[in-house]
Amino acid sequence: MKNRPNIKKIVMGKFKGKTIKLPSGKTTRSSKNIVLESFFNTVQFEIIDSTFVEVFSGSGSIGLEALSRGAKKVIFMEQDRDALKVLKENISATDPSACEVFSGDSFDNIKAVVKQLQKNSSMAYFYIDPPFSIREGMEDIYEKMINMIASFPVEVVKLIIIEHMTGLELPEILGEYEKKKSKKFGNTSLTYFQVEE
Repeated sequence: MKNRPNIKKIVMGKFKGKTIKLPSGKTTRSSKNIVLESFFNTVQFEIIDSTFVEVFSGSGSIGLEALSRGAKKVIFMEQDRDALKVLKENISATDPSACEVFSGDSFDNIKAVVKQLQKNSSMAYFYIDPPFSIREGMEDIYEKMINMIASFPVEVVKLIIIEHMTGLELPEILGEYEKKKSKKFGNTSLTYFQVEE
């Protein structure tokens, strides 16, 4: 008997109850429901008609939840081949016309995403959920992520949300962005950055 594939459901909005497949736990880590719920309670009305960028998308569960709750466009970024296959299947079950996938290294592709947002005069919510740095080969991932965020031009950013290991102390300031709040959920934390006022 085959193992039943991991799945989760979209919680709210127009695709509520739709099943999302999850890739193998070896390559990606699905966001916990409590984290997802806290995040969407924070931004619930703001994301309506917005552009949403999910960096290190995995199954796309955060971006597709945002789409279900009224985001106008969602940009997904993922490198892992198996995760990409699952991500594309999940998108096809919702609204592919509102989604765009950048496959490959997110640290390389972010430049193209930023350029596209600038061209369209769009500001976006950036949800960044890198692999935990305890994974083999990922030791410098948080350093690279911090440098990436610091390079974001302010005209494309509404809000930056980082899902990270609770033990990671992020700086108060990243480039033009200031830490607004941080919330812990066991081993996982969410930290919010916005342009300094």
